[in-house]
Amino acid sequence: MVNDTISDMLTRIRNACLMKKSTVVIPLTRMNQQIAQILEKEGFIDGFQISQINSLNSLLLKLKYRSKQTYTGKKKESCITNLKRVSKPGLRIYSNYKEIPRILGGAGIVILSTPQGIMTDREARSLGIGGEILCSIW
Repeated sequence: MVNDTISDMLTRIRNACLMKKSTVVIPLTRMNQQIAQILEKEGFIDGFQISQINSLNSLLLKLKYRSKQTYTGKKKESCITNLKRVSKPGLRIYSNYKEIPRILGGAGIVILSTPQGIMTDREARSLGIGGEILCSIW
């Protein structure tokens, strides 16, 4: 039983990126599915699908890599450099739309939980709504 499914998802993605895996299996929750949709829309992952593994519904994320040329040859480099959980179950972090942080000057994204649903920092700023800052990805 996992209490914090979002941090579990982020940790699984981080570990899979470090091991250069092509796919990662994550337990299916509505929140995880919406975060996966945002990651796909923003170009951090290639795609995701809902699958049935060991009689449990799960998300299968296809991770995205770019090829980096080094002097020893080509090297796979993950599109996701880092993932960080901001609001935790023990300490919730809320922000209005004016105070939503910018990650790497706008190169990264912040995922928020707002009254209109899960969205990125750019969408929340344009709609003028704040919410709970779930995580930051760059």
